[in-house]
Amino acid sequence: MPSLHTILVANRGEIACRIIRTGQRLGHRMVAVYHHEDRRAPHVAMADQAIELQGEVPTAAYLDAIQIVSVATQAGAQAVHPGYGFLSENESFARQIADAGLVFIGPDAQSIRLMGDKLRSRDFARLHGVPVAPSFEIDANAPSASFEAAAQAIGYPLLIKASAGGGGKGMRVVRDAAELAQAAPLAVGEASRYFGDGRIYAERLVPGPRHIEVQVVGDGEGGVLHLGERECSIQRRFQKIVEEAPSPGLAAGLRQSIIDAAVRLASAARYRNAGTVEFILGSDGEFYFLEMNTRLQVEHPVTECVWGVDLVALQIAVASGELLPEQSSLSSRGHAIEVRVCAEEPEHEFRPATGRIGLLREPVGPGVRFDSGIREGQSITPAFDSMLAKLIVHGADREAARAVLVDALAQTTLLGVASNIDYLGRIAAHPAFEAARLHTGFLAEHAQALLAAAPLEEEALALTAAALGCRDIRIMVHDTPATAALIGFWRN
Repeated sequence: MPSLHTILVANRGEIACRIIRTGQRLGHRMVAVYHHEDRRAPHVAMADQAIELQGEVPTAAYLDAIQIVSVATQAGAQAVHPGYGFLSENESFARQIADAGLVFIGPDAQSIRLMGDKLRSRDFARLHGVPVAPSFEIDANAPSASFEAAAQAIGYPLLIKASAGGGGKGMRVVRDAAELAQAAPLAVGEASRYFGDGRIYAERLVPGPRHIEVQVVGDGEGGVLHLGERECSIQRRFQKIVEEAPSPGLAAGLRQSIIDAAVRLASAARYRNAGTVEFILGSDGEFYFLEMNTRLQVEHPVTECVWGVDLVALQIAVASGELLPEQSSLSSRGHAIEVRVCAEEPEHEFRPATGRIGLLREPVGPGVRFDSGIREGQSITPAFDSMLAKLIVHGADREAARAVLVDALAQTTLLGVASNIDYLGRIAAHPAFEAARLHTGFLAEHAQALLAAAPLEEEALALTAAALGCRDIRIMVHDTPATAALIGFWRN
């Protein structure tokens, strides 16, 4: 394997910052790419070298595989780390990296093709004795009667999914034949737009499930290391909001069965580098293979906190040809929880928020980690995903971690752009979350309790003043016409 002196990060935001930080700590020269709209972003300033990508549309620039490979070669990089999202699970990109004589810090193209495709991976899981929920492929161009018989055999409700998808895109719940006939072409269209692949399938919807996933790292020869499981059940529109490790209340035998299934699958696939095997766990204790994410996950920091590893460092080590550590040399301790800080307005249907960050105060303290890709003065636009940062906390046990989370969220201040920070605080403080009564319908079940009324203007002004460090807060009302014309009815 070549020496990885220089690594290009084909991503942006908090994950680019996180990869650059580890790479520099290990002594690698780190190269960032950016679109003009990101020219003042933190990952650009952090990198040893930053190269602007050409293209009018920001997201298209980060998806331009040919340009990124060319930039990596020009920068003298020996390897490319894709982060997550964008090109991280793109088989063609991984192949182009290899064809250019560079190292892809992730699985090879063949593994991405096998495990990154939900239909292929489900067939592969069945072949190797990993339980899979009953499902069938949908040809939206065929008469609806051709797949309605399969739906009746499985039974409603069903969940439609995109074969090449992720992040909830292309997913729809259907409860009868009429909904199925209507939803199928819509799902195909959405899958085609987001992933360039319109193949979809339907599987039995497991009622009130939990979402459990296992972190694995493979050596490409059949050797697979696991770093336990994560609980990712608190989701909105199939997108994770809160993740934790280990999964609370999971019986030891069931935990081991889920981990064993993940390791067996990754080993059979001769998987290389880091990946995540995801499962749905029913209330009856039955679990089913969901998919395998052939990349680093957004929620990987909770595993790092509990297992005491740096997953990016481990990824680079595997890509450099180093041996995996022995499973017996690793052990977990305590509990970790992560929440995703997003630019959105929970009180207004979670619509995306934009603006300029006027003030950012990150939480600090024992057991607190704040992974972000933002800074004061930065403009948040609709060009990219709404996630701004991740708050990760670690404690001796789940309740200790939850207490740190509640306090850390109270410390976090973000002004200038609406965010879900207060909403996350209400989740962390909710009795059902405290009791670990978790399932994928958690947010819908507790929707009313988790949404708060907008503060009065005086309250908002006082909170702003407090965040800015004002110690003497008084309400002043200027009610004469002359004064009002001069200072505009200012109140502090």
